[in-house]
Amino acid sequence: MIPRLWLSSVIAAAKYIPAASVFRHIPASFVHCPLASVISNASRRRFTVNQIMKVPGITANDSIESDPANPLLRDWSDQPFGLPPFKDIRVSHFASAFEVAMASHVADLIDIASSPNGDFDSVLGAYDRAGRLLSRISRVYSTYTSSINTPDMQKVQTEMAPILSRHNSKTYDIPGLFEKIERVYEIKDEKLRSGEWTHEQARFAERVHKKFVRMGAKFDAATKVEYADIQAELASLQTQFMQNVLKDEEEWELVLTKEDFEGCPADVVAAARQVAIDKKKGPDDYVMTLGRSLVEPFLSYSSRRDLRKTVFEAFSKRGELSQGRDNLKIAVDILRLRRRQAQLHNKGSFAEYQFEDTMAQTPQAGMKLLNDVWVKSKDAAKREREMLEAFISKKGETLEGGIQPWDWRYYAEQVRQAEFNFDENEMKPYLSLEAVTNAAFDVSNKLYGLKYVKRDDIVAYHPDVNVYEVRRTKKDKSDEDEIVAIFLHDNYARLYKSSGAWMSELRTQTKNLLPGSDPVERIPIVTNNNNFSKGSERTLLSFTDGITLFHEFGHAHHGMLSDATYEYLASTSVLKDFVELPSQLMEHWLSEPVVLREHAKHYQSGVVLPDDLIKRFKAAELFNEGFNTIEYTSCAMYDIALHSLSDYGDDFDLAKFEQEYLEEQGMPQGIIMRHRPPHFLHLFASSSYASGYYVYMWAQVLDNDVFAAFEETGDVFDRDTADRCRECIYAAGNTVAPQELFRKFRGRDPIATFMLKNRGLIAH
Repeated sequence: MIPRLWLSSVIAAAKYIPAASVFRHIPASFVHCPLASVISNASRRRFTVNQIMKVPGITANDSIESDPANPLLRDWSDQPFGLPPFKDIRVSHFASAFEVAMASHVADLIDIASSPNGDFDSVLGAYDRAGRLLSRISRVYSTYTSSINTPDMQKVQTEMAPILSRHNSKTYDIPGLFEKIERVYEIKDEKLRSGEWTHEQARFAERVHKKFVRMGAKFDAATKVEYADIQAELASLQTQFMQNVLKDEEEWELVLTKEDFEGCPADVVAAARQVAIDKKKGPDDYVMTLGRSLVEPFLSYSSRRDLRKTVFEAFSKRGELSQGRDNLKIAVDILRLRRRQAQLHNKGSFAEYQFEDTMAQTPQAGMKLLNDVWVKSKDAAKREREMLEAFISKKGETLEGGIQPWDWRYYAEQVRQAEFNFDENEMKPYLSLEAVTNAAFDVSNKLYGLKYVKRDDIVAYHPDVNVYEVRRTKKDKSDEDEIVAIFLHDNYARLYKSSGAWMSELRTQTKNLLPGSDPVERIPIVTNNNNFSKGSERTLLSFTDGITLFHEFGHAHHGMLSDATYEYLASTSVLKDFVELPSQLMEHWLSEPVVLREHAKHYQSGVVLPDDLIKRFKAAELFNEGFNTIEYTSCAMYDIALHSLSDYGDDFDLAKFEQEYLEEQGMPQGIIMRHRPPHFLHLFASSSYASGYYVYMWAQVLDNDVFAAFEETGDVFDRDTADRCRECIYAAGNTVAPQELFRKFRGRDPIATFMLKNRGLIAH
């Protein structure tokens, strides 16, 4: 069982793209001149978007003037697998493309609302197909705003945020549309009993209806206007919050000499030198930035306490490093808007509103799990702290102020080496990026039969990105392959790229295509983003970096193995506290000795990772788990507590609330929240994970239980278990309620025992 270091689960999120959602049926918003009158004028205007753009699967028959030279609007069938024509796309293309796509989407929805037909396909089938032009443009846009968000792109993002939000709100207020959806929803049980509908169709009707209600479809006219205003303002504030963090990460640097890296492993020194080269510094300069993959190794190995403090304080204050960028104020404004949003839904708090559509159902249920873990992890952290203090005392050292947050990682590594004879840095030469990637591909093949074929000839959105065809053997023809997905792997940190790690999609799996559509439109295009520091000779990963790569690859499998009829239910479109199960489950395989022995090979000599090192690694893997759990759990508890407040008055002080809440919970000295409020992107760069950060722990209960099913067979690659896992965990999407999927796989409800044991919080 792997150590849960939270450098994967906590920084990653399925489809998490700050302030720029991957629009699917709730695409961005665009009711703004000249589109403000689109709805009122649509019935009088007749154009043919299909004739202008010939986009597969797009059915709109209402359009505005289009620029056929805009690559975002033209037919992509001449591109490999229908990928976007990245080499032709410019920042200036997005605004005009969105204008056309918004009009097309509105027209699609008006057609549904005004059609005399009320059968399933005419309403929900058509709804699932509506806005596909907008969806494909929005996905490219999201890729740019997260992975290559240059100053010019940021300007477009700032301008578009409220516009896209207002369009999104308007799509839930098309006259007659909700009424039609509600009529279909009301007959779902009858149709299911009669056998006219499948369970997936009934689930689709339920989920679409619920989304409309949660977006205010039942509000009166005045409340709908207020709700749309709230959403638009939130979009702007969340974009600003994200860009402020990005700006701090872009601007802050610490120029050092090679001697300043005393104690640091060679790959960290090389990465700092590479940053200096990229930033065109002097020949003897080495540069520290605020990238986590550079910061955490420095904090773990640098013997310079003064420099550790400097780096840690800057890292922990991202979002408030500049007086002109006050993310604490922005966060409070966001909280007040969310509170009003919840009030309009007659909810006591935003947390109550968010939890309504989760497996947990209530904030109390989420907090109960966290509190149970919190108590046990505080005891573990106390024992770890005592070990650190004893080690420091034995060395005859005295730390002014005791162990501080910039000390813990450093002394934890010292103790790990002294007590367990294990230095994680020993493993790095065996964990090159290439080796870990190949390990992930091999695990994928052994579990699910997927094969990865690199396509160097395909141009992606950045030279760092590798493109793969994902194939598998046909079920009925063992000597033939079929294509399953296209996979884009973007691994390196760079300027203008958001921090963290995430999975996204440029196209989601679907079977709901119009007759005559290109079959390639069924095939998902999935992207994984990481932020590893690029090495000058070879990029070497820490074990935690490797877990991050496997985590995102688990999300990628959720997209690549999806087998839903309707895009709305496909891939990662599941309840929030289920979405991290597929990703966290995949993490388990990297620490399996059978995987390490096959793939962890020294990047220079090719020698396999020694068994003795594997044994020492396994013996030490739970050390410092109390610290890691406290770092995460404090964030998740704080998130729910913050969003459970009923009021944020004029004098509400977010920093004060942070301090007082953590003191109240007994936060151990020397540890702080992994993500402090001014840079807590999961909470304030979008609303998706707001009051939802607990989901990583909730999913840990699930993923440890699921992996136990593999272990119980005696073979972590057991074929029957893998087949059931693919069917229940990865392929089903939201076609079945998550509780039912888990019971189908495990034969019972989940239990927390496996998670607690594997985190060392209860005895085996």
